[in-house]
Amino acid sequence: MADALIIFVRHPEAGKVKTRLAATLGNAAALFIYKKLLQHTLEITESIDTDKVVFYAGDIVEDDMWQRPKYIKLQQADGDLGHRMNAAFETVLAMGYNKVCIIGSDCCELTTEIIADAFHSLEKNDIAIGPADDGGYYLLGMKQLHSSLFQNKSWSTNLVLADTLQTIQQLGLTVQRLPQLSDVDEAEDVPAAWLTEIIK
Repeated sequence: MADALIIFVRHPEAGKVKTRLAATLGNAAALFIYKKLLQHTLEITESIDTDKVVFYAGDIVEDDMWQRPKYIKLQQADGDLGHRMNAAFETVLAMGYNKVCIIGSDCCELTTEIIADAFHSLEKNDIAIGPADDGGYYLLGMKQLHSSLFQNKSWSTNLVLADTLQTIQQLGLTVQRLPQLSDVDEAEDVPAAWLTEIIK
């Protein structure tokens, strides 16, 4: 069976995306930046030789950039981020895939090559993880569901990566760490070129 890439997205609506950015740059700028992030995520995933499953936070949107049949469309479960990721992994692994990785749509430094490396690393490791500068992670990959990776974590804090690595160690799993990248959550994370476009 093929491998699968899970992509967590939100429908780009002003006031509902990138709220931390909106607090400093305003809703219109935050929406612009999120659309740029979505476009980047689309560009780096289109050519990946895996099945791709887009999980929407909210209703599934048919007429958007994530076109069927290249992208399978599903809805995220309710609950906190951990519960939603666990449910997504459970759903996709139950479809029979060998290796599954999950990404969000927040990392403009993420590349096709890094995602491909994550899948490749799972041939010899139980877990692949992409550390983020803010103490979280931008990618997580596994071959079977380990629900404890998503339980009792302080989501959206700088403790997530360390706590997840500790759980991986406690489970006796092997892990491949990918390059450390920056998510776009605060104004200082936004590429200068994007800020210039906003000002124009």
